[in-house]
Amino acid sequence: MILNDFAQRIRALRCDKGFSQEKFALKIDMDRTYYASVEAGKRNISLKNIKKIADGLDITLEELFQGL
Repeated sequence: MILNDFAQRIRALRCDKGFSQEKFALKIDMDRTYYASVEAGKRNISLKNIKKIADGLDITLEELFQGL
């Protein structure tokens, strides 16, 4: 459940910032297919990569997990 909730959260935040999956993955130096699988809720993502996502969205980790 948490993987799907996290996936929905990052998808919404990414879309709010106006990034495609591909452009966002490039911005945070992450493989696009890996990032797509994270957004699909299919990956148990590492803390290192969670931090990359938060930094790429210009938000704190606390903000990233808000509401989960």
